[in-house]
Amino acid sequence: MLIARSSPPAVPAPGANAALASLACQALARAVSLSPLRKRLSILIYHRVLAAPDPLFPAEVDAQRFEQHLRYLKRSFNVISLSEAVHGLRHDSLPPRAACITFDDGYADNAEIALPLLQRHALPATFFVATGFLDGGRMFNDTVIELVRRAPAQLDLTPLQLGRYTLDSWGSRRQAVGALLDQLKYLPLAEREDKIAALTELVGIALPDDLMMRTDQLRRLHAAGMEIGGHTVSHPILARMSAAGARDEIAAGKAQLEQLIGAPVRLFAYPNGIPGQDYQAEHVDIVRSLGFDAAVCTSWGAARPGGDLFQLPRFTPWNQDQLRFTVRLMQNLARRGNTV
Repeated sequence: MLIARSSPPAVPAPGANAALASLACQALARAVSLSPLRKRLSILIYHRVLAAPDPLFPAEVDAQRFEQHLRYLKRSFNVISLSEAVHGLRHDSLPPRAACITFDDGYADNAEIALPLLQRHALPATFFVATGFLDGGRMFNDTVIELVRRAPAQLDLTPLQLGRYTLDSWGSRRQAVGALLDQLKYLPLAEREDKIAALTELVGIALPDDLMMRTDQLRRLHAAGMEIGGHTVSHPILARMSAAGARDEIAAGKAQLEQLIGAPVRLFAYPNGIPGQDYQAEHVDIVRSLGFDAAVCTSWGAARPGGDLFQLPRFTPWNQDQLRFTVRLMQNLARRGNTV
């Protein structure tokens, strides 16, 4: 039923919505502090922090949104380092509403954009770096993304059995990226590399070589007190490799990082990270045997004392709105992450 109004509805005063959201977040935080959820750990996962929004991926986190996330986290959670969190899980001594910030892969913007924001808010983070892409390398997915970004409106990849695409909008380019990644992601590593090389040659477009960190940026993160974790050398799907090949990837990545930063590397992130699909129980055993203290995956949920320290769940709520961001974090606390 429509109800006639004699005057327009009241509009909240400037800042009222933000104030209400802040009060609601504080109430949620207090409620969690008084419940069994207070002993659980939220681990957020990021990859890139862009300087500005990207029309190809408008939902990707940029500097402004990342800083919003940091503000929300400081208001509602106790942000600690992942090493401190692992110690707390092992000894059942987590602070209430504990949370960690992690980054995967080793993008240059982690050092150039994310680090100054983390320092501004005095928050720690852990950066899991795939060493094979340092100093000018590029991950296969970024090769696909940057080729599609720069490709002409008609892209014929049928000579490679990868399809034909009309790229007449940002939406159609996003769809093409998704379709190509679906076809390439789970190929055996050598076959995937061959396909990417052939794709690059066929399209024939110059691509950026500054997406990933340089060694000096990696060392800058470490010198700033950020934790550096292993993420293999070439970011393979471990479940598609032999056990020996997977062990070599994990061990070599660890050794290279330790040589570069001059310190032990005690934490690991499984590439892609879906339990039972991207890694198996044998890879958990390999990580443990190589001397890591803990490892993270990409199963949603919150870690708790007594859980598997080598399959710690992670997730990130992408909401820009402070209240929704915090509510989704709280909801995640109640989830138990999947394991193998």
